[in-house]
Amino acid sequence: MSTKFFTNKDANSLINKFKGVFEHQNVHYFDALIGYFRASGYFNLRPFLENVPEIRILVGINVDELSSEAKRKGQLYLENTDRTKEEYLNFVAEDIAKASYKKETEEGIIQFIEDIISKKVIIKAHGKRALHAKIYIFRPEPFNEHTSGSVITGSSNLTEAGLGTNNDSNYEFNVLLKDFEDVKFATNEFEELWSEATELLPADIKGLKKKTYLNADITPYELYIKMLIEYFGDAVIRDKISGKDLPEGYTNLQYQADAVVEGFDKLMKHNGFILADVVGLGKTIIATRIIKKYIEKNGYNTKVLVVYPNALEINWKNTVKDFGLGNYIQFISNGSLHKIIDGDNANYHNPEDYDLIVVDEAHKFRTSSSNMYGLLELICKTPRITVGNDINRKKKVMLITATPLNNRPDDIANQIYLFQDARKSTIEGVPNLQSFFSHKAEEYKKLYKIKDHSELIQKVKDIYLPIRDKIFTELVIRRTRADIKNIKRYNEDITSQGMSFPEVNDPKKIEYHFDDNLEQLFFSTVTSLVDDLGYYRYRAIEFINDEFADLYENAQLISRQLSMIMKTQMVKRLESSFFAFKSSLNRFYVSNQRMIEMFENDKIFVAPDLDLNN
Repeated sequence: MSTKFFTNKDANSLINKFKGVFEHQNVHYFDALIGYFRASGYFNLRPFLENVPEIRILVGINVDELSSEAKRKGQLYLENTDRTKEEYLNFVAEDIAKASYKKETEEGIIQFIEDIISKKVIIKAHGKRALHAKIYIFRPEPFNEHTSGSVITGSSNLTEAGLGTNNDSNYEFNVLLKDFEDVKFATNEFEELWSEATELLPADIKGLKKKTYLNADITPYELYIKMLIEYFGDAVIRDKISGKDLPEGYTNLQYQADAVVEGFDKLMKHNGFILADVVGLGKTIIATRIIKKYIEKNGYNTKVLVVYPNALEINWKNTVKDFGLGNYIQFISNGSLHKIIDGDNANYHNPEDYDLIVVDEAHKFRTSSSNMYGLLELICKTPRITVGNDINRKKKVMLITATPLNNRPDDIANQIYLFQDARKSTIEGVPNLQSFFSHKAEEYKKLYKIKDHSELIQKVKDIYLPIRDKIFTELVIRRTRADIKNIKRYNEDITSQGMSFPEVNDPKKIEYHFDDNLEQLFFSTVTSLVDDLGYYRYRAIEFINDEFADLYENAQLISRQLSMIMKTQMVKRLESSFFAFKSSLNRFYVSNQRMIEMFENDKIFVAPDLDLNN
């Protein structure tokens, strides 16, 4: 069935309709009445206009905003032609600034500017009332009831999305009319609006050209500033985060404010990042300010989960309470993540309900084979069931650790996989993280075979420098106390607020002198700890029967490593204090006694997931 209506489905798009009309009709006049006209999309239409003698484009501006402004001042809105022109020029400048960096787009923008300057295209802006209509009129010369003209009207603006030039284009609904009366009616309406509008003169466009990157007279300094803005975003604006979001009693430190801006930018760009400032720089405060900023961005239905070790519970809850974010945040300890996965615990939301996951001491989640990591990964990777202003279904994840590089390449990768796709990352230059880290992991395994110290150091650098330069620069924020002192504006900011970092002096050796009896007793005790005790209590699986040996990988190696850890601990306790040593020795005695009782009962428990003391 034939119809005059068309959409952007398949090949039935506005751009294809334009192509058909311009190729099969004699078009002398092309008039366009549109609410939105993107200079960056002009290059799609430009080839069809090459042989069209008279082109007029009538655009609308945001009249509602100007009307509201006049109302606030107690004035009746009357069009100001200079203001109309200014509003449209600002719109075009913003369009140019936000256009994608593609050769075709830039050429289209330049062509648009040149066509206005040469008067090939005449642009007018209508500032008396809001224009929401979209009308495209094609007329021959002469135009009468005996010649063929066309008019297209509907929902499509003259933009890339409206034209239907790619797969992500809008769904549009338009109609193509060819009857003389329809084309004449549209032309009459256009002429009436055109007579009321303000013309954009070539001089205006030349002035606009100087305000955008199309200006050829760009100084090296301006280019440098542009580079900083493109690379660092809002982080280059020092006063972007003020102290007004801080509760009473908190100091607005510049290095923390910069971390908030940079961290939030990484969070939105990569769906997560690692906050790795050293101990004492206020990571909890920085993280809480980023949480607050994300809530403001996403909306006040945002749900946040903070995962922490028990030792940090009080610090986190007090900080969140001070910032007034208690209604948005739930807390859970590292060992209780199963309560969220179970779905039956009334104290926690389901995994899909959370928008932002914050993990403190994130280096504890570095082994992908551990149950704890598996639970956290499931929570982080479960898509959000509802979205706010942040329409990305993927959760945002903030990892906090003071030791980002004190891990194997696999450990680093596992933490990054909590918010990045292993094979489709958002990191420029590293699209496949799995491939990147697999090579580093293989090289790391070979380090154990290297005996020469200088060669070992070089190999370690070869592994970790690419991780630092390609991955950490994008995903990690890390400053040391030395950084804060050495960066002039940070140091001046701290000093001006009467703050300073405590000086850490070099260690001083203190020698203890034993009398002869105590000296003999001490060394005989150390000898017993090191040479005489077998620490068999911690080597149980080393002697397991062969038929059960496959239950434990590297049973002998693991047993010996564990016994060595216990041996080292006992010696350290002895050197620490006699009280600490006697306490550890008593626990060692009780543990061995229980092992003996298990032998007597002919039932030995060695399962790693059981509490053997119980």
